[in-house]
Amino acid sequence: MISLKKYLDMDIKVRESVAPELDEFLSLALAIYRTTLLAIGQNGARACPAVGSDLLQNLTSLESRLTDEVTPTQMKEMEQRVKEELQQWGDRSEEYLKAKVNDVKEILIVLARTAESVGERDLRYANHFSQLTTGLQTIANLEDLTQVRATLVKKATELKTYVDQMSLDSQNLVVQLKGEVTNYETKLKAVEQLALRDEVTGLPNRRSVEARIEWRIEHEQTFSVAIIDMNGFKQVNDKHGHPAGDSLLKQFAEELRSSLRVSDMVGRWGGDEFIVVLDCDLSGARPQIERVRKWVFGDYTIHGNDGEDVKVNAQAAIGVVQREPGESIKEVIARADAAMYKEKKSSR
Repeated sequence: MISLKKYLDMDIKVRESVAPELDEFLSLALAIYRTTLLAIGQNGARACPAVGSDLLQNLTSLESRLTDEVTPTQMKEMEQRVKEELQQWGDRSEEYLKAKVNDVKEILIVLARTAESVGERDLRYANHFSQLTTGLQTIANLEDLTQVRATLVKKATELKTYVDQMSLDSQNLVVQLKGEVTNYETKLKAVEQLALRDEVTGLPNRRSVEARIEWRIEHEQTFSVAIIDMNGFKQVNDKHGHPAGDSLLKQFAEELRSSLRVSDMVGRWGGDEFIVVLDCDLSGARPQIERVRKWVFGDYTIHGNDGEDVKVNAQAAIGVVQREPGESIKEVIARADAAMYKEKKSSR
């Protein structure tokens, strides 16, 4: 069988003379390659959501360029781009995980110092009590009762002083430990929030949305899901740069969140896709989606590569479905995705 590379390197007239099944082989190989690119992007976003959304977006963009008319030169350029994207994702993931490791180390150091201070306190008072014990043993050898009495009063006073000081130290230690625990809890909550938030838009990320959908399924709640895919977002990135694209995503996310009810959840699904989970059936969800079309779609102002303000018109395709009894999260998302692509195709 002719290899894919040899086939692509053939002269066009020679390629036309090759058996038709080779065209079918090329189409199958390209389809597998496209599926692989999307799988890498999706799993990269799941493995490290904080830095994975760009990988998914960029690999999706590369995947869309793979058509049956692709040339050998374009395939080589595509291979280099994929390597660069994976390298950048790996570097960002490594930096992100190192930062989290440093946070954990800092917390452990605080706990170690606290334990050390407790040990030092106990050792200090152990020396005091050792001296007190020695003094009491000395009293046993005295024959002068007046001196014995005076020494006992002195040692009892010292003992009371040590006990009072230990009590005070314990109270101070409890206050200190409460402060450390509060600081520890605050840091953990901050890290948890970062892990569940999209860094560009501030919306719940894919992992957070999936967890909340699973909770609704587990508690047999009625809800609908809408997938929103922005139209022409790649052209904004290509023409005005990624910072401008991020600005558009952020503005679009803010308008989307403010246009819906407090009970509805809005998240970034990945790339230029958003997801909305509505706590109602399909008949209740449709008016909310129409509200999105009316108030969220339209003109936005971004900064172009030249620093000048540019107006862009943001539109999107929306697929909304109601979750059916017994349906898994994967199945309801797939139906919403299919409805979105159907609308996108019809609008073209």
